[in-house]
Amino acid sequence: MNDRFMNTYKRTGLVIDHGKGATLFTKEGAAYIDFTAGIGVNSLGHAHPKLVAAIAEQAAKVIHVSNYFMTDISSQVAEELTGMAGMDKVFFCNSGAEANEGLIKIARKYGSAKNPEKNLIVTLKGSFHGRTITTVTATGQDKFHQFFGPFTPGFVYVEANNIAALDAVLTDKVCAFIFEPIQGEGGVNPLDTTYLKAAEKLCKERDILFVADEVQTGVGRPGAFLACQKMGIHPDMVSVAKGLAGGVPIGAVLAKGPCADILQPGDHGTTFGGNPLAAAAAHVVLSELSSPGFMADVERKGEKIRSTVRSWKNPLVKETRGMGLMIGIGVTIPPGEVVVACRQKNLLVLTAGDDTVRLLPPLVISDAEINQGLASMKAALDDLAKAKA
Repeated sequence: MNDRFMNTYKRTGLVIDHGKGATLFTKEGAAYIDFTAGIGVNSLGHAHPKLVAAIAEQAAKVIHVSNYFMTDISSQVAEELTGMAGMDKVFFCNSGAEANEGLIKIARKYGSAKNPEKNLIVTLKGSFHGRTITTVTATGQDKFHQFFGPFTPGFVYVEANNIAALDAVLTDKVCAFIFEPIQGEGGVNPLDTTYLKAAEKLCKERDILFVADEVQTGVGRPGAFLACQKMGIHPDMVSVAKGLAGGVPIGAVLAKGPCADILQPGDHGTTFGGNPLAAAAAHVVLSELSSPGFMADVERKGEKIRSTVRSWKNPLVKETRGMGLMIGIGVTIPPGEVVVACRQKNLLVLTAGDDTVRLLPPLVISDAEINQGLASMKAALDDLAKAKA
């Protein structure tokens, strides 16, 4: 293990050399079915031929120009992305945390223009919005708040799916309510659609921005382009990142209506955001997601995984939940034990929250890879159940 890295990750010890589809290979040649997709990033899997070709072609032309200039590919992706998301305008950045910082700045400017005290932002307990000081403040989990204070003021947390609690805090000093349609790091917990529709109504009535963090849920993972679209709700702004460029760093703030024109020159910016290389990769991802039947196939594969896990009736499995290929498996033992057991069976999975195994496979994962991965997971869970009996 290289000791030149800061000790910020509990690394597995695997050294990955290359990948193909939803399979990763170590430098020793061992093959692992990948149910992680780089934590939801590798939407088109590994070594996708169209993605590889587009990146190489763009790199041979120009990788980066500053945002004082335009490029055709970035303009094209802006058009495609706003169209698929049902939004008016986009600000490109480099990550989900940066996208959420952008949402927060827009919300604060929107509120302060109406009333200098209209700057509070409401988020949910159990949420996760990023690792910067402000986005970690927005995150409604105490464990992320240790050691890093003082924090950015102006955030209020309420219990998810409790409309009375939300109603009580949505005062005239609140500029935005920010939520994840499915709380990812909090345990793959989909919010109740009835709750979100009621929350949207309250926000509209009180001139409070209704804002969705779809960094993990967006870009096809739920079996629709956005989870909000599948749930029938209509946010004023949305953040996306992770799978948008298939592995090349990118993030985006999407806005419509008055929110789309709040930021003016000098209000916000980025050096690398929306560079031609990232845009070229994003164009391939958006094109593939737009192909006939793609979203329906994501939904089918997700349901196949969930129903198969349910059919095992393993005593360690409490429930399965999620949407599309964002899947949580509630377990009765520390989920890290399941991660290790699966890895010993050549399957890579993740954790979320305190009791959840999280599956975020590439959206293009094949049925053969699904079957192989599920067989490994069943064997791992069976071994654990016997050991715990």
